[in-house]
Amino acid sequence: MAISRDKKNALVSEMSETLAGAKMTVFAQYQGLSVADIQELRAAAREAGVVIKVVKNRLVRVAMESTDTYKDTDTTALNGQLLYAISSEDEVAPAQVLDKFAKTHPALQFAGAFSGEGATLSADEVKALAGLPSKNQLVAQVVAQLLSPVHDVTNALSGNLHALLDGVEAKATS
Repeated sequence: MAISRDKKNALVSEMSETLAGAKMTVFAQYQGLSVADIQELRAAAREAGVVIKVVKNRLVRVAMESTDTYKDTDTTALNGQLLYAISSEDEVAPAQVLDKFAKTHPALQFAGAFSGEGATLSADEVKALAGLPSKNQLVAQVVAQLLSPVHDVTNALSGNLHALLDGVEAKATS
């Protein structure tokens, strides 16, 4: 059944708004996945703050042309049945969500991505992104590194204080 012109215009405007606020848009081939698999992916993505869209590539191209950031972006990689994972919060989250899902559903294959600046990334670059820690993990690592000297100083002072108390206790008992 064909989609009406009004519905297509609504899809294009919705996709344009989504792309305009996106930090990363990863697209992947999903041929061979069932509807239940796609619903499972959408649920996992929702938890990570990622939106999964299944839209015709032609409509995505029109949406990209109407968005200033993506006007000059190369869209030749948009071929076949693609789904789009979009995040407006984290650059790495869409790649991580799809990569984690692809481990249990090998029918899902990365096809590429568009950065928030309009750059096109290859499937290999997306796989490399998926291996990076998330923004929250990076913040936690930085905080741990910043607190490390404080913990070292506290442990050193604590050790000397314990040695002094042990010495005083030894003198008192003898």
